[in-house]
Amino acid sequence: MSTAVSRTELAAFLRSRRERVQPEEVGLPGGGRRRTPGLRREEVAQLARVGVTWYTWLEQGRPINASPSVLEAIAGALRLDGGETTHLFTLAGAAAPPAVDDAAQVDPVTRHVLDAVAPLPACLVNTRLDVITQNRPSEQLFGSTQELPPGRRNNLWLVFAEPRWRTMMADWELESAHLIGLYRAALAEHLGEPNWQDLVDELIEISPEFRSTWAEHRVAQPGGRTKLFQHPTAGLLRFRTASQWLQPRAGLRMVIYCPVDAATEHTLHRWQQAGPKPFTDWSDQARYGRCARPPLQQVG
Repeated sequence: MSTAVSRTELAAFLRSRRERVQPEEVGLPGGGRRRTPGLRREEVAQLARVGVTWYTWLEQGRPINASPSVLEAIAGALRLDGGETTHLFTLAGAAAPPAVDDAAQVDPVTRHVLDAVAPLPACLVNTRLDVITQNRPSEQLFGSTQELPPGRRNNLWLVFAEPRWRTMMADWELESAHLIGLYRAALAEHLGEPNWQDLVDELIEISPEFRSTWAEHRVAQPGGRTKLFQHPTAGLLRFRTASQWLQPRAGLRMVIYCPVDAATEHTLHRWQQAGPKPFTDWSDQARYGRCARPPLQQVG
């Protein structure tokens, strides 16, 4: 990408992110007539502790340089998430800051609610379908995603590249296609962001099934779904999911798995009483080979 194009993209990116942040969200007084949605340029400059003229020039795509510390301050003022911050640094031609553990950023109240819904499995996911954190029953059902590298704690990656997940999902074809639809719909607001496109490019390269379904351009929206899992020790489990938006602007939602039959409900209560360790073997590559669809156990 040329320097001129980068400056143009940076200007558009900053403007779009500024317009989505409401003054009340960052402790500024709201109300009154505003000619543009979201924050004003001078308000961003105030929050980031930079000059108004300098920030205006940056958002206008003028040839000025920004240090990493200033970019981090702007990212904080605009409430950018990890992927957006990386994108900001990339457009500005600066080295990206170290990755932040998203799970460590979950506030105590949200963590308490997540744990309180036990014995129901529940997890927090963002619009990119990253699993931010889980409660104990979710770990017992799926395994702990914290055992995976941060870049691999992603539902789309798991269903196409991790054999254990593919084996567990009795309705794999239906659910994997739905996840692709969710990702494509969310991608519309993140076009050009490296961490979004890199995941697509990698899955296109390693998974013929992903490549074929991605080419269909299907889209989907989050909502309740019935899901079937062939658990390695508990057998067939049936759930209905419910999604609760926690931070709609950041795309963070809690997904809760509710049992739809007595056998599944009994299993959850048995897990709660016995407290079995979650399985965490995500390295079953030798058995099936990466992205080769393993045979499912007989269900029904």
